[in-house]
Amino acid sequence: MGGFFGAISKRDCVLDIFFGVDYHSHLGTRRGGMVVYDRDTGFQRQIHNIENTPFRTKFERDVEDFHGCSGIGCISDTDPQPLLVRSHLGLYAITTVGIINNAEQLVSQYFSDHGHQFMAMSSGKVNSTELTAALINQADDLISGIRHAQDLIDGSATILILTKDEIIAARDKLGRLPVLVGQNEEGCCVSFESFAYHKLGYHDAYELGPREIVRVAADGFETLAPAGDQMRICAFLWTYYGYPNSNYEGVNVEVMRYRNGEIMARADKARGLAQDLDYVAGVPDSGVPHAIGYANESHIPFARPFVKYTPTWPRSFMPANQDVRNQVAKMKQIPVPELIEGKKLLFVDDSIVRGTQLRETVEFLYESGAEEVHMRSACPPILYGCKYLNFSRSNSDMELLARRIVQELEGDEGQQHLEEYADANTQRGQCMLKAICEKFGFSSLGYQSLDGLLEAIGLDRDKVCTYCWNGRE
Repeated sequence: MGGFFGAISKRDCVLDIFFGVDYHSHLGTRRGGMVVYDRDTGFQRQIHNIENTPFRTKFERDVEDFHGCSGIGCISDTDPQPLLVRSHLGLYAITTVGIINNAEQLVSQYFSDHGHQFMAMSSGKVNSTELTAALINQADDLISGIRHAQDLIDGSATILILTKDEIIAARDKLGRLPVLVGQNEEGCCVSFESFAYHKLGYHDAYELGPREIVRVAADGFETLAPAGDQMRICAFLWTYYGYPNSNYEGVNVEVMRYRNGEIMARADKARGLAQDLDYVAGVPDSGVPHAIGYANESHIPFARPFVKYTPTWPRSFMPANQDVRNQVAKMKQIPVPELIEGKKLLFVDDSIVRGTQLRETVEFLYESGAEEVHMRSACPPILYGCKYLNFSRSNSDMELLARRIVQELEGDEGQQHLEEYADANTQRGQCMLKAICEKFGFSSLGYQSLDGLLEAIGLDRDKVCTYCWNGRE
């Protein structure tokens, strides 16, 4: 995924940018970057690898040297950024969040003549932020360039630009991610997460609509290009990515997760499933609020049969090597034997993507003395890799657990009936649940329905992206 934060003020705002970006660390694990502008010394920029060290630690020394009244920063799961760009549009800094699926085609079509070149990353691919800037620079002004880039990009692109005079924020053309403006007496900020600026003394001022472009300055903000009519905001913001106190389109993350768990519990009760339990628990951390909602509705006690030891490894997916990630995840699981031995447990996780660590978790619980282990996913079976952001993105859809199980059950024929497999009320849906239970040792398995998930979010379903579950754009 990725996150961003920018601020522009009548005073030095380096610390605001530093803390604002740091509060987006839950959205990415690879790169962090900051660029600050000062009228006397110009642009100052730094990018660090944050795969094994938090953003805050890497940038503490840089902050001492930075100074300026405007700047932007990012947490990136992909490319090193922000970038500094010099073109006929002037000198500016840019950071983006999104995916460009047609990057190679765009480079070939628009930049294949002599005189054009891109810096290749270690993978050989073009930096998507650099490509976005190149597309912007084809126009006569930044606003037209942003529109041009977003229209050509297959995928998504939310863009933040810092010039000598202002910050320009552009929400993706279908609003898959949020962009919010905060304000205080001395200036304005622009952010992915609202709580990041609440902690810095800014209040909510504006939320961009899909495709909208806004100019942000110390004395206020204004719309430079109007919002579009269509929105497809990512549902995983609520189920997984979003921080508990975040709000998107007026819907709080933590409240949605409680509601989501309640809906799952009602569905289980209606089917007479998993009622004879000792405890309901959440798979730490993002599964916990869904489990609280489930426990509240089912009147089954909530407990934490195991906790994660996070001081050494805050996030289990930090190491690059998959074997190391699995071992770290296993090392972090600390049991509470008194809440496991002889108990019938139901766990709620935010999602089941590849199932990489599921078997280890279940084996760990049985080895710790659990009598039964039931599993619930707070979202439907993931059947399609994300085309727009980085969640559930993979080299092949067959890396996704649900798709692998369908292939094992019915081969290529099963791939023609994915909608049935996603529905627990169908024979195919029941077969998939049974197969996963047998593979991982669950006493039972249940997925939240798409209708239940959308009910929990509470927005018009046409405004929410559900591609990961039903393949519909």
